[in-house]
Amino acid sequence: MNHVEKPKKFDGIHFKRWQQKMFFYLTTLNLARFLTEDAPTLQEDEHDFQVISAIDAWKHFEFLCRNYDMNCLIDSLYSMYASKKTAKEL
Repeated sequence: MNHVEKPKKFDGIHFKRWQQKMFFYLTTLNLARFLTEDAPTLQEDEHDFQVISAIDAWKHFEFLCRNYDMNCLIDSLYSMYASKKTAKEL
């Protein structure tokens, strides 16, 4: 598998193998950390532009990670997990 080839869609068989392939794939895209880390938060009195930009960037890349995960599921599993809001929840 090269760095742009995504794993085959998960069909409910051999989950651990698919999980490892997805983790490797997301690692090559620099998105694997969104599966384990928590999103940064903005304090009520925080108005720092850099902090706000970091949170916006986090949301964008977490969205990408979640959608890469979702697009590697067969349709019936996609429907089952579509309500999950974050990649970490998946």
